[in-house]
Amino acid sequence: MFAAIVPALVPRTQLPEALALNGVAMNASRIAGPLIAGALIASAGSVCVFVLNAMLSLLCGALLMRWRRAHQPSPLGRERLFSAIRVGVQFVSQSAPVRATLLRTVVFYFNSIAMLALLPLLAHGRDGPAASMFTVLLACMGVGAIAGALLLPRMRQLVSRNGLVVAGSLAQAGAAAVVALNGTRYLAAPAMLVAGVAWITAANSLAVSVQLALPDWVRARGMSIFQMAMMGACALGAARVGPGRIAAQRTGERAGASVVGAVMALATLRLAGGGGNDADPTPSNQFKVPVAATMDTAGHVQITIEYRIDAARAAEFRALMRESRRSRLQQGALSWELLRSASDPACYIERIVDESWIEHLRHFDRVTTADVALRDRKFAFHVGAGAPVVTRCFVEDL
Repeated sequence: MFAAIVPALVPRTQLPEALALNGVAMNASRIAGPLIAGALIASAGSVCVFVLNAMLSLLCGALLMRWRRAHQPSPLGRERLFSAIRVGVQFVSQSAPVRATLLRTVVFYFNSIAMLALLPLLAHGRDGPAASMFTVLLACMGVGAIAGALLLPRMRQLVSRNGLVVAGSLAQAGAAAVVALNGTRYLAAPAMLVAGVAWITAANSLAVSVQLALPDWVRARGMSIFQMAMMGACALGAARVGPGRIAAQRTGERAGASVVGAVMALATLRLAGGGGNDADPTPSNQFKVPVAATMDTAGHVQITIEYRIDAARAAEFRALMRESRRSRLQQGALSWELLRSASDPACYIERIVDESWIEHLRHFDRVTTADVALRDRKFAFHVGAGAPVVTRCFVEDL
């Protein structure tokens, strides 16, 4: 929820710093939370901790309700629930930058959560009481994360977001190995500081990457899928190291897991192609909204765009149309096809099917600067007289 709200509060250029500040707040609570909880448990019992947690949750809800956001209702009305879910999943599945970021998110959290999941057991048996050791290690990680957030602007000037993800993953894996292999707080505490810096560096870079790849109209849905990937990876990663205390006591296995995490971080950099995103998701209103000649607008809508293509550039045109397919499906089309006339080899027809006329009109609210540039590139291949012919038809249900 907060991940989807932040872009509405700050300009796009300040989004990385805003997300870093959000991480500072989270990690400040990681420091203060155990200290306050420990004091309450010692003085008033465990019940007071849960009561305080409930009261703070209600306070957070009350503050959100006081937020006066200028809501602009769509003249097309609200999207249907299952249709909106389909479109959100479809956008993510067709967006290479978002898919790459999700893959790297799963790998990072799947491996990095092991140290937090085993932290109570890692604190047990160190020099000093286990409870105080756990608090110290967790607080050290929080302090490191806050320090990392303060250093992020400078690090971004020196290293790309992809480089920060890899560096953070490697540093986190190294810190986890140090904590696993040594039995003294004098090494474990500094290692947790490094782990905090590494965690906020990689996590913030991943969050910024997916935020910048999502247009406004699908941001909340895309971020919910990002959160599902993150939480799911944490759950699976914690379950992987949770067969019991016996597994936690095998320091060789814990150190080996750190090595695996580092190798997987480097592997996903190659598999994900870096996760870059050159498309501009800035909204655009350059497309003219069509008007139906009939009031009966129920049922699916078929859109055809007829091109005449020079045979010498046909292969180049077909390669560009693969990009058009991804763009159409990202916006919610049910299907997309490219047809070539049997009687006229120069004639190509782009065929799109939308769920309904209303859903077809929603596409015009979703047009971005990148979509306009793609349209211009496609039309540049057309060699016929005038612009390509666009036809919209209602699919009759017989």
